[in-house]
Amino acid sequence: MLIRVHPLYFIFIVCLGCRSNSANTTHSEVQSGTQLDQTKIPSGTLPNLMVPYSRLMPMVSAHRGGRNIPEYPENSLEVFAYTLQHTPAMLECDVNITSDGQLILMHDNSLERTTNGSGIVQQTDWRTISKLKLVDDFGTITPFSVPTFEETLVFAKHRAILSVDVKRNVPFDAVVKAIEDADMIDYVVVITYNVADAETVHELNNHLMISVSIRNQEEWSRMKNSKVPTNRMVAFTGTRLSPKALFDTLHHYDIPAILGTLGNLDKRVEARNDSLYLDYLRLGANILATDRPIEAGEVLAKERNR
Repeated sequence: MLIRVHPLYFIFIVCLGCRSNSANTTHSEVQSGTQLDQTKIPSGTLPNLMVPYSRLMPMVSAHRGGRNIPEYPENSLEVFAYTLQHTPAMLECDVNITSDGQLILMHDNSLERTTNGSGIVQQTDWRTISKLKLVDDFGTITPFSVPTFEETLVFAKHRAILSVDVKRNVPFDAVVKAIEDADMIDYVVVITYNVADAETVHELNNHLMISVSIRNQEEWSRMKNSKVPTNRMVAFTGTRLSPKALFDTLHHYDIPAILGTLGNLDKRVEARNDSLYLDYLRLGANILATDRPIEAGEVLAKERNR
């Protein structure tokens, strides 16, 4: 099976991930955006780009923005910048909420693993969390702070598509309003895990692209019969390899397929050969959601340049 790549994809995606002139990006530079070249997705065109074989595909989605990178903690603006300096990528991030209603980036329910603080995220106010420093995956305290979702939206505009994982008890309406207020509808895919949540997001804003779980034909049948139109769906097919027939079905409806290589599949590739990522594309994956975005991105770049 040939991996089809639209010739305009390379032109577009290089703008998303051009390397900066400096190897050391400061926190202020990340916030102001001086270190990243900019691009623009014309208003209303993201649904046309988020389809199989568009100029965006295939692509990588950086799980939590990047994992296991010394001195670059997950869900930080700094790891987003680092990843984009090395490869074009969608940036997956986790949106949590403080006790006083501030939307922030934080995967865990508690603060211990990823910051130098302690306590439950949703029971801690923003003033307290804003003073904490982020910790990388190796336990090193960094000089970087917890970003707000608003800061993240500003960072990503004209730079990269965000894949937004809304954590439990975080209201979808608050997340969607923040996206709307930042004029970021064209740069966001909202992640959902069931039909009800997908329909809720679609009702809040019917222009948003929505990541929906379609790991088998039964889940496809439920989503197909939902209120979410297929041209707003991006299908997450799970972290295990699904039958090729499922990918073929999704492609028939112009739905791009995300394969979660994060975890076992990434480990399999790392132990054997990075070229195994191409096998996942040939199976039918259009987006690789990975803890190794730089390595996976290098494989995709070599394939495009063949």
